[in-house]
Amino acid sequence: MRVCKCCIQPDTRPGIYFDKQGICGACIWKEERKKIDWKSRENELDDIAQWAKKTTVSNYDCVIGVSGGKDSTKQALTARDRLGLRCLLVNYEPDCITDLGRYNRENLRSLGFDMITFRPNPKIMKKLIKRDFYNYLNPIRPTEFCLIACTYIISDKFDIPLIIQGENAGLTLGTRLTGLGTDSNCIKANELHTISAGVKEYTEIEGVEEKDLFFHHYDRSSLEKKNFRGIWLNYFLKEWSSPANAEFAIQHGMHERSEPFDPSSIGTYAKNVQLDTDLTQVNQFLKYIKLGFGQCMDTACYDIIEDKITRDEAIDLVRKYDGKCSESYIENFCKYIDISQEEFWSVTEKFRGSMWKKDEKNDWYNTIWDLL
Repeated sequence: MRVCKCCIQPDTRPGIYFDKQGICGACIWKEERKKIDWKSRENELDDIAQWAKKTTVSNYDCVIGVSGGKDSTKQALTARDRLGLRCLLVNYEPDCITDLGRYNRENLRSLGFDMITFRPNPKIMKKLIKRDFYNYLNPIRPTEFCLIACTYIISDKFDIPLIIQGENAGLTLGTRLTGLGTDSNCIKANELHTISAGVKEYTEIEGVEEKDLFFHHYDRSSLEKKNFRGIWLNYFLKEWSSPANAEFAIQHGMHERSEPFDPSSIGTYAKNVQLDTDLTQVNQFLKYIKLGFGQCMDTACYDIIEDKITRDEAIDLVRKYDGKCSESYIENFCKYIDISQEEFWSVTEKFRGSMWKKDEKNDWYNTIWDLL
């Protein structure tokens, strides 16, 4: 087990790359960005936009998956106002959506976009979420299938030739050992670590058929046969970053969490993450149990890389907030999937990662912190 020598990202993240010097893929990307000919990449992006305008037989040049949050606001306004594209926004509405999530989605729509919102059958979705809690300790895994697939389905069915997604995690998180790689091609988003196995396993659930999963997968071969293109926008934009995108989105009406704000309730000091659904707070807590890090670690590493905080400041923040989750979120999650809290903790403990050890008081201690 090791931690990046530049940021503090641990090697327990699936697909994470470390070089021989102990530097993670995200920090390697930070250095690679300094050597990129960004003007050339901007020109390439402009060429792609012009190609889409000339190629489309639809009313739209591009389709963009959005939530209304910081990254999707940056994507939509860049595509329309900077590239001159006619955009169709596609929104997947998660279960347990928050008022803030609804507001930000409608704020983005109000900026002048056509938007399609999908909400797959909530009874089916609840079965999938409950199943993946028990099988993977990852209850939002089924939502990631829909979050990705809906945009690609609309591209295919509406004959919109260009798909624009936000950031390639192979670059920004350093997970370049997954199928995503480090290029600009987001057509292969079905190779994301959490969804690469496909949806066939869900048909083993009682009451779930393949026809119930239409919005959970897309036909990549169909898009490739049509010569449609999909791009990760962060590959082309020098100014792309999580903190910068948040500032940009707030300037265009996105709301973040309001004061008074308790970082311990959601496990991070950032007010502009985990806005869409209350399932995320629980999932980040479960990730912390399983992999030894949660949302605060993710946010702190982003901020180190963007020179917003120092490594020592990040360590202090992680020790304060990582893995914290308000009891109310856990209570509501248990009610949502209809289990007791005793059952919740019983399942959770089965997945506790090897980085956890008992201290002298017989309490669990995260040994990743010894490496910080």
